[in-house]
Amino acid sequence: MASVSDTTSSHLQGMALMAGCMLLLPGMDAIAKYMANMQGMSPGQVTFYRFFFQLACTLPFLMVLQGRHAFTAKRPFLNLLRGALHGAASLCFFAAVKYMPLADVFAIYFVEPFILTALSALFLGETVGWRRWLAILVGFGGAMIVIQPSWEVFGATALLPVLCAFLFALYMFLNRAIGNADSPMTMQTMSGVGGTVFMGGAIVLGHAAGSADFTPSLPINALGLGLLVLLGVLSGYLHLLVVKAFRMAPLSVLAPFQYFEIIAATVLGYSLFGDFPTPSKWLGIGIIVGSGLFILWREHKRNRNTTQTP
Repeated sequence: MASVSDTTSSHLQGMALMAGCMLLLPGMDAIAKYMANMQGMSPGQVTFYRFFFQLACTLPFLMVLQGRHAFTAKRPFLNLLRGALHGAASLCFFAAVKYMPLADVFAIYFVEPFILTALSALFLGETVGWRRWLAILVGFGGAMIVIQPSWEVFGATALLPVLCAFLFALYMFLNRAIGNADSPMTMQTMSGVGGTVFMGGAIVLGHAAGSADFTPSLPINALGLGLLVLLGVLSGYLHLLVVKAFRMAPLSVLAPFQYFEIIAATVLGYSLFGDFPTPSKWLGIGIIVGSGLFILWREHKRNRNTTQTP
């Protein structure tokens, strides 16, 4: 049995790992915004390369560790579906950051924990009390504060982060459904396969329909190619580190660090693209973060009470 000091050390390492990943992950979205706005690449093509290079960069590492077992998933269909949902969510996010400030997109996207909580209550029968339902409604209200001025400027594009949040919540929901049936390595590999195949089909269909957001293209220079490879590396290995962090510390301890992404996105958006949230958007961000932290606190309190009950 692990000692208290060992458990504390593991939790601290998990917290440090999670914080580092959350500060680095918005770099992926900054790359996507740069590729779309500065190099003229469609969001669909950027998303395809994200999963293609994720698979290309992580597959050798996974093959060394697990050999052919990296592809022998016990639940292959669900794992491929995870990848397709992740691909669709990433497409919505990358399309949104092409037109909107990074911090705005992240703020709206953070309704995802609320959606996941609602899905868990509706389909898994998890108990969600009136306080958490109220926090969900308040959190959505905060998102509306962020969306409202964005809607006036960007129209229906402002709803893309909400769609992204819904798709990513379904992706997380499937993670719960799969549980520990497959290793994180196998799940990451299959997610890369599913995302790449899904985005390949989406580009073909989107381009045939005449959508500019699915125009197939290649990087226009070495910088663009290097950034796309970096996008795949960040996607593959940072998500593996997030999985490792969740194995070192409880969800209730690590989940608040997800909000570090808003900090990093604000800094990157301002330094690279000159975007900075208005006071009303900061209000909406504060409401979303506060509601999310309240839900986490209620979850932690409920788990503690359950543990203490004989």
